[in-house]
Amino acid sequence: MSEMTNREIIESGLWTNNAVFAQLLGMCPLLGVTTTAINGIGMGLASLAVLLGANVVVSLIRNYIPTQVRIPSYIVVIASFVTIVDLVMNAFMHDLHKVLGLFIPLIVVNCAILGRAEAFASKVSVSKAALDGVFSGLGFTLALFLLGAAREILGAGQIFGVDIMGESFHPVIGFVLPPGAFIALGFILMGVKWIDAIREERAEKRKKEAPPAAEPPKEAEATA
Repeated sequence: MSEMTNREIIESGLWTNNAVFAQLLGMCPLLGVTTTAINGIGMGLASLAVLLGANVVVSLIRNYIPTQVRIPSYIVVIASFVTIVDLVMNAFMHDLHKVLGLFIPLIVVNCAILGRAEAFASKVSVSKAALDGVFSGLGFTLALFLLGAAREILGAGQIFGVDIMGESFHPVIGFVLPPGAFIALGFILMGVKWIDAIREERAEKRKKEAPPAAEPPKEAEATA
């Protein structure tokens, strides 16, 4: 694979190849735990920790794993980091751990994490694998936060437990329920596509307005 620059890795993880916005992966935790913004951030950061650790280890051992057993090996690595994250959260963030519940162990089968290990971390250096793990995790956290914040504001009139809509606001309880997650996600994806369309339009405009590249000087004709 062609070597990606650090800037391309960052932009890919945060936006252009975002696990949710571009690939629609990780839907189970995305729709299941994002009833509030803090739940979304907590799940996103847990996934980031697993993604970072798995990417680094997979990159370190990529030359020692036989091709035939690479996927089971990656899953064992991911499961190890999920266990660590699960125990740490239970010890130091017990209330959040109780809320997220079964969705923390389910990180093991998150296609976004296994996909990054197989498609990227197993083919690049440790530094680039770590960078990809951080920003792919941040991109996933961003998606969970946006959906959790939208549902909390519309469903409860609050953000991070603070009332921001006033007494006259009537919460739409449906946004706290599972169907509301699909509706809110649909509008968020529509906004993402709208932003992408604007970026493409501006890129095309800059391309047209850019001065033409100077032609290289012609070689002098050979004299007879």
